[in-house]
Amino acid sequence: MRTVIVSGASSQIGRMLLPRLAQAGFRVIALSRKGEPAWQEGCAGEVSWLRADISDPQSLQGLPAADGLIHLAPLAILSDALAAFAASGVRRLIAFSSSSKFSKAQSPVAAERAFAARLQAAEDAVAAACGRHAMHWTIFRPTLIYGCGMDRNVALIRRIIHVTGFFPLLGAGSGLRQPVHADDLAAACVAVFDNPAAFDKSYELSGGECLSYRAMVERIFASLHLKPRFVRIPVALFGAALRLLAFIPRYRDFNVAMAQRMNEDLVYAHDDATRDFGYQPRKFQP
Repeated sequence: MRTVIVSGASSQIGRMLLPRLAQAGFRVIALSRKGEPAWQEGCAGEVSWLRADISDPQSLQGLPAADGLIHLAPLAILSDALAAFAASGVRRLIAFSSSSKFSKAQSPVAAERAFAARLQAAEDAVAAACGRHAMHWTIFRPTLIYGCGMDRNVALIRRIIHVTGFFPLLGAGSGLRQPVHADDLAAACVAVFDNPAAFDKSYELSGGECLSYRAMVERIFASLHLKPRFVRIPVALFGAALRLLAFIPRYRDFNVAMAQRMNEDLVYAHDDATRDFGYQPRKFQP
């Protein structure tokens, strides 16, 4: 039985990934700063939890022997930690970046441009570190992730609708989106683990359906058995609301540029992933 370490295992992708790995015959070592989440009891098979902080080298001392690492935590902290994982025998890496590398690269907000640059630098650093440690790597760049109620996209829209009964919209909400389910990302991890066609490559992983921002929100209304209700909000008022929301730590990076992207297309083809490992994501099902 081969062993795979999953860092950031308490994330929404982790919640879908751990059962898939166990069912595929892997022994799973799940790393999390917080320890075992409540949902882990549903993970049958060889799954054990280890409290560890990837950004703290001391917590990675004495890692168990493993064949691979699936990194679901922030990519920026990975390259410095790869030596510790290599010492435990890891020779296969699957990690997650983000399509924000592209969508925020030309943002009018300096902090977003800097974020996109950090993603690019992190991808480059990971690839270089894997070269030094003889690891084959695969980097995924998902689009708008949903599926477990743990995201800041669909779950936030759902909460706004639940509290207010309507959704604030900037303009027509015409920008195209491709929401991707966390379980489809988990399936992609299992599909590429032993697939040489995916070694040392990066992939855009978008959802199986392209729809406008407004249509995406309408479908979330429908999932709540509510009639869609929208309120058009001026840019200045939207910016003020987002600045208030940014006082909540989880949303501190929210800004008016995010609202303006409601009318921008954020579409990324996943043809390469379909060709190399049969990626077939589902349609949007909130």
